[in-house]
Amino acid sequence: MPSTNKAFVGTALGAWTQEAMRGPSEWSVAERELMAAMVARWNSCPFCVGAHRAIAALGMDKAVAEACLDDYHTAPISEPLHATLSFVETMTLRPGELPAAVRAATAEGVTRQQLTDAAAVASVFNIITRYANALDFVIPSEAEFDKAAGMMLKRGYA
Repeated sequence: MPSTNKAFVGTALGAWTQEAMRGPSEWSVAERELMAAMVARWNSCPFCVGAHRAIAALGMDKAVAEACLDDYHTAPISEPLHATLSFVETMTLRPGELPAAVRAATAEGVTRQQLTDAAAVASVFNIITRYANALDFVIPSEAEFDKAAGMMLKRGYA
């Protein structure tokens, strides 16, 4: 088997990531990229934090993306996005508490479809962040992440 990342994870992971991140959703691409960056933060994956922060910042105010990564509880975001990030955090760190997180999110107006879409992002990035950490991905500079972000925004993940 070749030692490339594609050979290791196959095309299925790319297709899953493409659907979660670029498929139809009530969440914008930038919001889904922010969710991916947050999962990366909770999983201590500097490669994925840098990559997805940079992509999110292309579609939303960079200061808002940074504020979320610092502390989404105090970031200037909508209540549905706040509740969804709380759901994603629970899914990532305390999955036994998911029923309560779902109730809290739906009480803030988050739809079942929005939760399903957020769960897809969290699921795939809980795998990818561990993969990136296990294989000790090289961490590019912020400028390199920013340069690559435009390409990722255009071409996606497939």
